[in-house]
Amino acid sequence: MITRREFLAASSASLFTPGALDPRTPFAGAPSPRSGPAAVVTKDVTLAAAEQPWYATMRRCGQLNLNERDPQTLDVSSWIDYWASLKLDALLLNGGGIVAFYPTQVPYHHRSEFLGSRDLFGELAAATKARGMRLVARMDCNYAYEDAVKAHPEWFERNRDGSPRPHGESPWLFKTCMFSPYFTDQMPAIYREIGERYPVDGFFTNGWPSTGDLTVCHCENCQRVFREKVGATPPDRVDATNGYYRKYYDVYMDRVLEVWRRWQAVVTEKRPDSVYVGNLGGGIRTVKNVKRLGEVARWFNADHQGRGGDTVIWDCAQQGRVAQAVMDGRTVTNVTGAYSNSRPTWRHVSKAPAETIMWMAQTAASGMVPWFHWLGGAPEDMRWKAVGRDFFTWLAANEPHFRNRRSIADVAVLYPQRTIAFYRSGTQPRDWRGAERAQTADYLQGLYYALLEGRVFFDFVHEDNLRPETLGRYRALLIPNAAYLSDNHCQRIREYVAGGGSLLATFETSRYDEWGGDRFDLELGDVFDATAGDVASPAGNSYMRIESRHPTLTGFEETALLPGPEQRVAVRARGVAPAASAPLTPLTVVPYYPAFPPEMVFPRTPRTDQPAALFRENGRSRVAYFPGDIDRTFWRSGNPDLGLLLQNTVRWLRGTDRPPVSLDGDGIVETFAWETEPGYALHILNYTNPNMTRGFVRKFYAIGPQKAEFRVAAGRRIKEVRALRAARAVPFTQDGDIVRFEVPGVTDYEVVALT
Repeated sequence: MITRREFLAASSASLFTPGALDPRTPFAGAPSPRSGPAAVVTKDVTLAAAEQPWYATMRRCGQLNLNERDPQTLDVSSWIDYWASLKLDALLLNGGGIVAFYPTQVPYHHRSEFLGSRDLFGELAAATKARGMRLVARMDCNYAYEDAVKAHPEWFERNRDGSPRPHGESPWLFKTCMFSPYFTDQMPAIYREIGERYPVDGFFTNGWPSTGDLTVCHCENCQRVFREKVGATPPDRVDATNGYYRKYYDVYMDRVLEVWRRWQAVVTEKRPDSVYVGNLGGGIRTVKNVKRLGEVARWFNADHQGRGGDTVIWDCAQQGRVAQAVMDGRTVTNVTGAYSNSRPTWRHVSKAPAETIMWMAQTAASGMVPWFHWLGGAPEDMRWKAVGRDFFTWLAANEPHFRNRRSIADVAVLYPQRTIAFYRSGTQPRDWRGAERAQTADYLQGLYYALLEGRVFFDFVHEDNLRPETLGRYRALLIPNAAYLSDNHCQRIREYVAGGGSLLATFETSRYDEWGGDRFDLELGDVFDATAGDVASPAGNSYMRIESRHPTLTGFEETALLPGPEQRVAVRARGVAPAASAPLTPLTVVPYYPAFPPEMVFPRTPRTDQPAALFRENGRSRVAYFPGDIDRTFWRSGNPDLGLLLQNTVRWLRGTDRPPVSLDGDGIVETFAWETEPGYALHILNYTNPNMTRGFVRKFYAIGPQKAEFRVAAGRRIKEVRALRAARAVPFTQDGDIVRFEVPGVTDYEVVALT
């Protein structure tokens, strides 16, 4: 391991500079109940701008992330000029934590070795406020220096042998422990010092609490926590199959919320409108309960800066849907890294401009506030600057249309967080690793892709937010293998269906309790009208036989067989559910038979009476249950038959109800529809790209005309329809509450405003 001084000495000494901002007033609105079929009308949560905290009206945010050497030559005015050109509402700048960029008096708060006589944070703060921008101090609570380890050994995480944990790349830094006084004494002392000296409007902590895996520490504080609250000793790693882990999970979450509330109280001591912002994110693959985090977060920041490897382009939009599902209309921001945060990462070269634009577009389309980020005060690559400036100035010019009040979607997708975080079915290996969480997300990913192809407008609903007033907004609820559901979750879903809502569920949904305890049957079996047996071993060459015609089988008139899911639960129909029609089984299972060699490829059992799907109706409610992992198999295989079957099923669930918004045309797009302060907005993200499922996007491939129908409130007359990216009026007609228009084409992203 090299020392910190050796590392700094080896670094290049060349520096450069750039810079700034200006405030505007938007609204990161709340999804409120919709009118129309199956709607539950409740109070609109929208508040007048004057009644909201400053961060609730923020629409553009930026961050300059300093390094320790920046105080030597950083040009404050040029940087602030740059951020001002983006017309930002708020700017984040390094205050302290690991490194203080001001002359701190807090013991063991490391002052930058290159600070000299400067107060760099103070200079930046004064310049930021002079340009009318809000200032948020970027902090880091995760690491401290060796002198602090020697003076306060109780502040730091420990390995089982008692040794402190150094940073992997900067070994002169050591990991602090969340259960230690570092979080309750040292960090509040730093917040108070900064809050008393500088006009700070908020504090943000890098990397904490995150939404990733829980860590296990062996320091004396954590040993005491495990002993007194868990009744065990700390394990070497977390394991959700262990009952002690379940207790630790709750204790861990309680501590996160305790620290969050404590820090919020500290930062408001001098300024009541100040805010503490935690570092969240993770998209759909989260472990820490984001619903609980949403209960304390006044501002949800998703540090979801970009993608690498085979991450799909819509990963950012999924992050937006997750955050919206837990924040009930409160502020959500998402960070876009301007640098190349691929795998491997290059911190000091720009990301491909098209990739950056699409990431920011998804952020805005999904109702989040874009947050543009660069690292280092002396960039040698300037290509990123114009990309951010162009997009942000366009946002500012059209700001009112991004002040969302509610989503227009009437289809909900259950976000099954526990299943994605902890699920291990009987066919999966028992030795859990975090990387396997990508596989548990495949069920949701497959359904998601089918909905994109089917041009379905939808929202996410978190499994812990299944309140009647939430579900009552939606005509149908779609559940992609929520294997881990509590009794309360299941009861809420049962009540939703009994009240007239429609339901789609797949595979092992409700087979286990919220921690994976096997129920040995489906808790929602009465809703599906199914009794479950064992999970069949994964098999690729199995099929679904069409036994009778059904609306979900539209487009399959010339085949008797459809591809079967790779995994399935053996089920049988229970019989007629109370007050419901008999369950329909238009698809039956054709079991696996050899796929090689060709001479052996013939069905041993060409026909069974085992359902591959169950459909039933009860009044307005329609229920579809697929015992197989049709969603995951679609995602893994890409077979279009499975995608079409899912899309047809969603259409069938709706019954005769007309969707509030529809969009027809060529191309793979993701769509969002919002009621806004001035009227309505339709967002169209063009994903039609060879780099859609593996980054980076190099260029955009324009798609042709898109025909839209948009249902507005009864009695509302639309005066203008305008394409904001194209900056042109769009001809339209209105027949009652239906507005029809055609978007001439979409290159990257289009927003159509109806006013």
